[in-house]
Amino acid sequence: MFEEVKAKMDKAIAAMESDFAGIRAGRANPAILDKVTVDYYGTATPIAQVGTVSVPDPRMLMIQPWDASILMYIEKEILASYLGLNPNNDGKVIRLNFPAPTEERRKELTKSASKRAEEAKVAVRNIRRDAIDSAKTQKKNNEITEDDLKSAETEIQKITDKAIKEIDDLAAAKSKEIMEI
Repeated sequence: MFEEVKAKMDKAIAAMESDFAGIRAGRANPAILDKVTVDYYGTATPIAQVGTVSVPDPRMLMIQPWDASILMYIEKEILASYLGLNPNNDGKVIRLNFPAPTEERRKELTKSASKRAEEAKVAVRNIRRDAIDSAKTQKKNNEITEDDLKSAETEIQKITDKAIKEIDDLAAAKSKEIMEI
């Protein structure tokens, strides 16, 4: 039971980390392109699967497709994706320059990261509530004793506290990364 609770909480934390990777903090991060797809022979394909995405310097992403004929489609999709980036197409590669965010934008990004961290905490608390309810149901059905219920609640709370601390640590690190740009 406890392994299942921990696994669910780990999934909530992993989802938050994935969202954090998509927050554009002024540094070039290939993860920002994960949700951008290109129509490649009739199939919506992620950019990372139609070419090489590299980071030649901290403020630039370079996309080199394996098939040069799709350069214009990649460029079009990046413009349509609302990432706020202007692709530079030189006929062989596409370069994406990441401008340094303003102080106001950094505060906005920090607030967004904090909001996402709070959503992850709510998910973890919901998992805790469900696990405790499950233990109480087992007690009600005489499957476990009162002492087992108390120890289960204590163990679930320990797992929850650890997950909340991890979320807080990750959120603090992301906020620090955003503000240091």
